[in-house]
Amino acid sequence: MTDDLRAPLAFTFMGILLAIVGFTQSWSVSLSIINLCLISSIMAIGVNLQWGYGGLFNAGVMGFTALGGLTAVLVSYDPVYEAWDKAGIGILISAIILILSITLVMFAYRNISSPQFRNTSIVLIIIAALIGINNFYGPSIDVIESINPAKTGFLGGLGLPIVFSWVIAAFVAGLVAWVIGRITLRLRSDYLAIATLGISEIVIAIVKHEDWLSRGVKNVSGLDRPVPYEIELQQSEWFINLVERINDATLNSVQTISSRQELLNDLIIVSSGVFVKLCYVGLFLSVLLLIFYLSHLALNSPWGRMLRAIRDNEETASAMGKNIFAQHLQIFIIGSAIIGIAGAMLTTLDGQFTPGSYRPLRFTFIIWLMVIVGGSGNNLGSIFGGFFVWFIWIEAEPLSIGFMNLLASGFEYDNPIRMHLLGSAAHLRLFIMGLLLLLALRFMPRGVIPERIQKK
Repeated sequence: MTDDLRAPLAFTFMGILLAIVGFTQSWSVSLSIINLCLISSIMAIGVNLQWGYGGLFNAGVMGFTALGGLTAVLVSYDPVYEAWDKAGIGILISAIILILSITLVMFAYRNISSPQFRNTSIVLIIIAALIGINNFYGPSIDVIESINPAKTGFLGGLGLPIVFSWVIAAFVAGLVAWVIGRITLRLRSDYLAIATLGISEIVIAIVKHEDWLSRGVKNVSGLDRPVPYEIELQQSEWFINLVERINDATLNSVQTISSRQELLNDLIIVSSGVFVKLCYVGLFLSVLLLIFYLSHLALNSPWGRMLRAIRDNEETASAMGKNIFAQHLQIFIIGSAIIGIAGAMLTTLDGQFTPGSYRPLRFTFIIWLMVIVGGSGNNLGSIFGGFFVWFIWIEAEPLSIGFMNLLASGFEYDNPIRMHLLGSAAHLRLFIMGLLLLLALRFMPRGVIPERIQKK
């Protein structure tokens, strides 16, 4: 198979799989899978920019995804005015002390020449900062978390439209990536992976336990949506008329008026869910295409060619006067910002923020699997990997349950072997994902849609 045919055939195959789900299960299920595939593809592009083009092994995808989700909450949720009135000043003072102490530490580190005096000054600044923050931070969070903890118990957000959070999430994730990159990007690739994984776990720990900021494991629900609610559509005259026109032949086949109205009501309920999912598809697809287009322009520019040259041979690029660290930092920030956007989009789709759901398997391993299967160094391959791997992840569980039911069909109902097989069915998809990775590495080590080397 030529490389030119790989992408069309791969996406045609993916479209057939999604169509099969639509016809055999429901179009609502198929559209739900498509929405998560689109978000996963954006995450995969972010990782692919870092690894496929920059050669950076970022094992902290989960942390940047969580930052994006947290940003969606802080931007879109309404402010909790009672919490701000009673303890907002204490939090602001704590933040000012923290920023001031960091500034003083950096000043002392850069401007004091005597090592002994410099180290002593830094220790004293840190001790003073801890004392100052402890006087304001602890009492303030106790007050905030005690205010109606069943519904709020945190400061809330800015009350802005949630779509704005997608852009802000890019800046937040990029800023955190800049801090992390300044510390870790000079490490060797295996140490970089360990460091980024550890830092992502720190981010998750903060999100889970700082209730005043994110409600922790109590979750934040009821986030605003950028698309209509199903109940609103079901009560809208234009939508009812639209459903009636589309299903005119089906409705006319019903004999009685009451049966016709009952059928119409069912069609309106089903259609409202499909319409909402289609709206999400349009939003997410627009973002995916924009990111793909911008990254395509950047990676085919002199900057992108220099980035690939550094990836292929750092020593040669360094000998030619290229700043390796600066280029690595740039692509690390860009990739993390894209992952942050996807994290905000995921929270938007769910309508809630659940810190307990951020696990390395879902938000790091599977995303890396998408990049490997799709094709490292090719954003089109990452998009296909995002669709294909997520589709397998979703459909593997029901297929596993059906397979185990088939194996256990010859046993008695209470047979221990049968009970064990059925109890293990849900975990079989982990075996399937591992098998998929092994098959990809064995038969397509460069991915389904591999990187295209341009020869001039």
